[in-house]
Amino acid sequence: MKLKKLLKDIPIKQVKGPKDAEITGICVNSKLVAPGNLFIAKKGRSDDGSHYIPEAISAGASAILTDMYDPSLKDITQLIHPDVTAMEGLFAANYYQFASDSLFMVGITGTNGKTTTSFLVKHLLDNLHGPCGLIGTIEYIIGQQRYQATRTTPDVSTNHKMLREMVNHECRSAVMEVTSHALDQGRVQHIEFDVAVFTNLTVDHLDYHQTMDSYCIAKNKLFSTLKNDKTNRKKNAKTAVVNADSLWHTKMLENCHAQVLTYGIESNADLRATDIHMTGNGTELKLHYKGQVLTCHSPLVGRFNVYNVLAATGVAISKGASLQQIVPLISSFSSVAGRLETVRNELGLKIYVDFAHSDDALTNVLECLHEIKAGGKIITVFGCGGDRDQTKRPRMAQAAEALSDVCIVTTDNPRSEDPSEIIRQIVKGFKSKDRYVIELDRHAAISKAIDMASPNDLILLAGKGHEPYQVFSHKIIEFDDRKVAAQICKQKHSQCLVGAK
Repeated sequence: MKLKKLLKDIPIKQVKGPKDAEITGICVNSKLVAPGNLFIAKKGRSDDGSHYIPEAISAGASAILTDMYDPSLKDITQLIHPDVTAMEGLFAANYYQFASDSLFMVGITGTNGKTTTSFLVKHLLDNLHGPCGLIGTIEYIIGQQRYQATRTTPDVSTNHKMLREMVNHECRSAVMEVTSHALDQGRVQHIEFDVAVFTNLTVDHLDYHQTMDSYCIAKNKLFSTLKNDKTNRKKNAKTAVVNADSLWHTKMLENCHAQVLTYGIESNADLRATDIHMTGNGTELKLHYKGQVLTCHSPLVGRFNVYNVLAATGVAISKGASLQQIVPLISSFSSVAGRLETVRNELGLKIYVDFAHSDDALTNVLECLHEIKAGGKIITVFGCGGDRDQTKRPRMAQAAEALSDVCIVTTDNPRSEDPSEIIRQIVKGFKSKDRYVIELDRHAAISKAIDMASPNDLILLAGKGHEPYQVFSHKIIEFDDRKVAAQICKQKHSQCLVGAK
């Protein structure tokens, strides 16, 4: 695309240099700049993109977007605007031809449940509406292609690029997990959502947002963008699908001008679940909507997953589907990687892996395990990530202690922090020193849990879920809780066979 075409309808203050350059893409990372790219030199919380302009030019950038003209830069077009961050989304949307306008767009936000709900929504839309793309914590799915996710909600240029690729791969819809960080930092600018989903809001990310009100305000931005006025490019009705059982749901709807579909278990919501019965094989429930009541089987276990089913059902309803169409599709849904995922193992132990890394999420998972256990103990292995909200560390201990028989505190992803210091902060939350043991090495901690377990016990490996790595200050190592647990069981089973001979 020619630069002059890209600049159409974009209010740039100054253009220094020719406008006939061919722009081959939009890039905010100087290390990823390809020849012909427009490099956007925006300021972040800890770095300034203008420092990397020479590197971008050396890599072949054809133009740069910056907040200040630099007369020393020759043979490159400079686009000048005081708010580079605000302009990034508009440039990306323009370059990728407002791809979201060609898709039925679903954005999901909330503290917990985003990932499972997004996969449920994809499953429903794939079957009801045609191919659905996905951008989220575990992976990005574009047509038949799957890519391991680098962050839950990528930068705004990457998002627009992936949406255009989805259109090119004949996707008809897309579902995105939209984090509070992404909303606060403008990573979904100029993406027009048709449905916004609110799952819940519990204490998390206060290292970034400082207060729950600020956290809520960030989430609310997704709903305040749902417009039914002249700024609605698609000219269709927007829908907010919100969890009415959350005390924050009314605040989430402030300045939201879309039609609202509420869901819940406790409240008198538009879409409700009753008669919930859980087993190790899934959940039976009744779905209520507009006077209809249908019995539904979900292969997912846990009360929190009932909320995820309700949220996804609400999205399908907003797209025009009936309960009769939705119910059989819910029963055919498979599990989500790292979300209360069973680890098959040669010792026949009941081992589960879950991404729970907040006290609320850990409580939800452990309550679920209590409902499906048949005697025996619950052994919980967990830690807390470094460079993240430190206030939740003692609360994680409280949640684990309240609902576990044995707690093994270990290392999660310490990142730049000292793992021992993270654990020291965690164990402050325990009431009794008899209720936990510390094992710094995560592999050894998992092995210890397996050694402790009998066939009736349940082992929960919490915090890392689907992640195939462990991040330290000086290295990143391969580490997948599921593979590690299965491998340990295999080794111990082999040792038992040898010992029996």
